[in-house]
Amino acid sequence: MQQFTTQQVNTLFKLAHELRINPQGDLLKGKILSTIFYEPSTRTQSSFTSAVQRLGGTVIPLNQITSSVVKGESLEDTVRTMECYSDVIVLRHPEKGSVKAASSFLRKPLINAGDGIGEHPTQALLDVFTIREELGTVNGLHITLVGDLKHGRTVHSLSQLLQHYDVTLHFVSPASLAMPAELLGKLKTKYSVHENLDDVLKVTDVLYVTRIQKERFESIQAYEAVKGSYIITPQLMTNAKSRMIVMHPLPRVDEISPELDTDSRAAYFRQMEYGVFVRMALILQVLDVNLSSLEYLTN
Repeated sequence: MQQFTTQQVNTLFKLAHELRINPQGDLLKGKILSTIFYEPSTRTQSSFTSAVQRLGGTVIPLNQITSSVVKGESLEDTVRTMECYSDVIVLRHPEKGSVKAASSFLRKPLINAGDGIGEHPTQALLDVFTIREELGTVNGLHITLVGDLKHGRTVHSLSQLLQHYDVTLHFVSPASLAMPAELLGKLKTKYSVHENLDDVLKVTDVLYVTRIQKERFESIQAYEAVKGSYIITPQLMTNAKSRMIVMHPLPRVDEISPELDTDSRAAYFRQMEYGVFVRMALILQVLDVNLSSLEYLTN
């Protein structure tokens, strides 16, 4: 997230908003995107596929099970191979820093779709875009991030992206899953740290819920000790503002009750749809597609 300036973020969101209002079908005609996923993905991989296809491009999907990785092929050789077949690559890998390392081997654009417990930049971009579209602004809001803040790459990226705005952040987690001190030390916005969600729920404008990530724990005992620490239910939400939103990068396990899905404040499925438009805009930008024919974007 550190590579983005405030102007770049605003330009990206303007483009995403216009693509949402005025869909375009051929801006990526003749372009090919490769998705390389070493970890499971439903939303991110499908969202990028949808984004490219809506713009007239095509996708080559690759995952760890079906690729030559099972034969021992290195990450370097895999990305260099797929670069030969495509114009842009989207990569997810379980090791922190792996995507940045892979970019050093390539001549073509590489988009980070998640690197272990490191970052998930496009998720953060769609998260902030969701807030803008749902609430009309980001500035002046109280944004509460709750759950597994230690392992959650989505909240790591989101907290950094929100440094472009005048917000107050509230971090709510068990002590063992707190936001890394290294990240807290970089924050320029106001923030507070809590273990009890009730401390900040009443002032919250955006409640960003994350899953306790079982796969990141060294033992099942450690996971069981914090499992179910926070569960968002309709009863709990009676103490929240009437105009606010609940977000979640998904998948969810038990941290948001399905009974909350019919609440107008439940934005997590709308959030997924917003992500398609953000990724459409990002792909157009990294490929430097000429948008001069779109008058409503250049005025």
